[in-house]
Order: sequence, then structure tokens, then C-alpha cells
Amino acid sequence: MQVASKVILLTRDANGFGTAISDALQPKDSSLRRKEISFELSLERYGINDRKASGDAVHFIDNQGLYKMSILILQEYELPLVACAVHEILSSITGENSSIVPTIIVPFFVAANLKCDMANLTINGQRIILCGTQIGPATDFTEAVVARTSKPPSSLQIHNETLACVLQLVRILKLPTVLLIGSTSQRKSSLTTNEEIEVLYEMGEFLGNIANLNFVKDQIHWTPPQESAHVQEPWRALYG
Repeated sequence: MQVASKVILLTRDANGFGTAISDALQPKDSSLRRKEISFELSLERYGINDRKASGDAVHFIDNQGLYKMSILILQEYELPLVACAVHEILSSITGENSSIVPTIIVPFFVAANLKCDMANLTINGQRIILCGTQIGPATDFTEAVVARTSKPPSSLQIHNETLACVLQLVRILKLPTVLLIGSTSQRKSSLTTNEEIEVLYEMGEFLGNIANLNFVKDQIHWTPPQESAHVQEPWRALYG
């Protein structure tokens, strides 16, 4: 799969953050065009014949046809399918026919997929906090991005199968990766709708800045999901 040298990796999560971010990132001017496609990758080599690794891709292409930035929106899968699907997608962008080793940017939100105490990270009264950490080989770009964020707290736990697989596999594939975590500085177990929107806007503005894209709030069509009374136990907790 052809992608740019920098890839924002999102999931089609139940909270709708991934889709909202993707919709709102737009070209700054006519020097870039936005191309949207869907993809399906076979999982037959894993012995899976009835399912595919599928998702959507958004590419920002310049007037010379060069891919300047890519966004991949992955479907969410259950174990063990998720490990096969994530591995196939990451392998497809780093295969033998690829001339680049892309840098992966993975945005996630405490409200949706993470558990940690951000209260001790309040900086100069900031209400919204973005944390960042490098995974895999370091590059000038990953170091510059992380330098503009706070360090994740030691209490960070990731309770999401797709994200856990991504973080494990980028290490194995040696892909330069930045995990970005958005939350408020308030000590609470969940965020209100207004707080979720604030985190979404802050993350979107940050991504637009590092990707040289516009984050257009008017493009966001997001409805907060209804809380479910049933919560599954996480299969794994990763600590940052």
C-alpha cells in the first residue's frame, strides 16, 4: 500500500474520535489535494479466509503527485483477529515494494482507550494536556514532536486491543512511532461531553500543525456515544 513518509494511524473507535479527526484534517491550500480510498487486505496467510483487514485511507498529494501525508483509519477487531489485521496493514506499508520507512503517529484519548491519572501533569494551569512518547527508532521528527508534549504519567494503562497490537508491532517492525495521548488535567474517572470535544480540538490542532494541514472544526460531525453498562475486562495493560 502506498503511503506518505508520515502516517497518522487512527481507529474507527466506538467513541468516534478517529473518524472526527480524519474528517477535520484538510489541505491548507490548492497545492495539496485530498484523496480518500478504502482498502481490503487478505488474511489468508494467517489461515483466515472469511475476513479481511479493511479500513480507509486519506492521502494528501501535491501537484507533482507526491504523497505528503497519509491517514489510515483501521477497523477495530477482536482478538485474535486484531493481531493479524494490524500486522498485515503495517506490513503492507513497509513491504519490499516500499521505498520508505514511514513514521507512524498514533493519537489516542484517555476518555476512549486509556486509563491514567493526569492531574499531576497540570502545566501553567493548562486544562487540556497532550502527552507524547517515542516507540521504535528515534528520528529528528519524532524527537521534535515529543519535545512539544508532556511526558506520560507512570500510571498510564492501555486497555485497547488494537492500540496494544499497534505498539507491539511497530517495535517488532522497527517503525519510528509517536504515541500521542490527549486528556484533561482534571482528576476524574470520565470526561464530560464538552471536555471530550475540547480534547478532540486540542489533538486535532496539534496534528494539523505537525502535519502542515488545517484542522477544520466545521468538518467534524461527532455525536458522543451512549455509555454502556457492560465493560469487558482488558486483555492486556501496557505501561508507559
